[in-house]
Amino acid sequence: MLPLRSALPQYRVSRNTWILLFLVCTLHFGMGALLGLSVDEAHYALYAVHLDWSYFDHPPLVGWAQWPLVALDASAWAMRLVPELVWLATALLAYRLAERLNASARPTGPTGRSGLWAVVALALAPLLHVLGIGLLPDTLLMFFSVALLGLTWDLMDAGAVRRPLPWVALGVVLGLAGLSKYTAILAAAAVALCLMLAHGVAVLRNVWLWMAVGIALLMVIPVAYWNERNHWISFVYQARHGAGGGWQVTHLARFLVVQALAYGPLLLWGWAGFRQAMGARPRVLSLFFVVPFVVLAALSGGGTSLPHWTAPAWAALAPFAGVGLAHAVQHGRRWVIWGLVAAQGLVCAAVLGLMLTGGVPVFTATTGQGNSAAPSNPFADVHGWDVAGSRARVLAQQHGLQSVGVQNWTLASRLGWYARPLPVYVLEDRFDQFDLWAGDLPAGGDTLLVDWSQLAYAVPIGANGFANCTLLETQDVRRLGTTIATFRFYACRNWSAQPLPRLRGAF
Repeated sequence: MLPLRSALPQYRVSRNTWILLFLVCTLHFGMGALLGLSVDEAHYALYAVHLDWSYFDHPPLVGWAQWPLVALDASAWAMRLVPELVWLATALLAYRLAERLNASARPTGPTGRSGLWAVVALALAPLLHVLGIGLLPDTLLMFFSVALLGLTWDLMDAGAVRRPLPWVALGVVLGLAGLSKYTAILAAAAVALCLMLAHGVAVLRNVWLWMAVGIALLMVIPVAYWNERNHWISFVYQARHGAGGGWQVTHLARFLVVQALAYGPLLLWGWAGFRQAMGARPRVLSLFFVVPFVVLAALSGGGTSLPHWTAPAWAALAPFAGVGLAHAVQHGRRWVIWGLVAAQGLVCAAVLGLMLTGGVPVFTATTGQGNSAAPSNPFADVHGWDVAGSRARVLAQQHGLQSVGVQNWTLASRLGWYARPLPVYVLEDRFDQFDLWAGDLPAGGDTLLVDWSQLAYAVPIGANGFANCTLLETQDVRRLGTTIATFRFYACRNWSAQPLPRLRGAF
């Protein structure tokens, strides 16, 4: 029995669950139509523009999945249907697995409740809405992690382990996970540990296991091929990025607090679900949460782990959370659970509302001065870039400029997307994907320099910049009558090719 097959009668999705899924998907669709692309979304959309075997910082599937829509010149709202469908598929898989867990613990108990609560836990995790609106590698890996959990549970059965079809499915899903993100290796480790605990070393003599491994390795050949041709730069980058700086317990503590806020206590009810699952096999599946979460938590001590990196682990916890929450509601903790539902619902509403308003009214009179490395209003990030990109194309044409320049790589992706087909040069001494796409601005070159007030840089003139830069235009981004950011466009000529970007106010 494969978790990727449509729901069988005993796991048919309940009416209340369909209503909840419809409401969440409508919310995602509406938000996706109203918001511009975030920095990461635009970066991965550019993968589809520059179709390749792999890329500097991630494997290629996030770009490949968007290529058909990009080739059709689809609008941003249409492209966001992809993450919405992936989120929906993840929720449906979590529903089915929660119902399987419930059946294993209480064969004659009520159906539908555990699955519904698994979907509720996913729907009320604030950060998972971001992955349902915008396509990131973690959006894909979230789905594949839940699918791998179900497949592994199947293969922990003595009968299924002797059949080739479950192993073929496992190999394919492992391969797709590997094409999504490098941290898929953590999900693969969870698969290996679960199978070893279920069957012992005897599983290593199973020919179908090695067929699955072969399928997975064959599918990720594009990543190895691209890296071999590019001096293995992805692996060098990931190794350095994962190592981070000096390990500090304060970084770990901050990581844990952020995780609790980003995903909420409902998913943590998965630990109660582990206790209620009958038999050792379902409980062993907790490794799909434990392995990636522990590794990423350890990396956070070096300051390198981002909140959304753990999303696949939390999604794998959702089926168990569904069992635990349903059991708690049934046994007298109804008001506690509904209180948490209300609290997380308010947090989700607040975060999504601030995204729509650009941070207004919480963040006001803060257009950003560039005095720190972080924007003063994080919600300004998804507003105004489409208009700025369109204006950049017009100004570049009017002033005979053939490219756009920025002084920080995080500013490049949205202009690279919205100012297409103009190439974007990153004017800092840092190697990244844009160096592979556009290279360096040549010495003596001219460009349209774009500055964003939320991460503003001093205009680079002199030995570490251009011979001269002329301010062409200033463009304010306004939400609810409040200016939340400002773009400045400069015609800059005769580049020195000796970059030394300085944040505005940091000199």
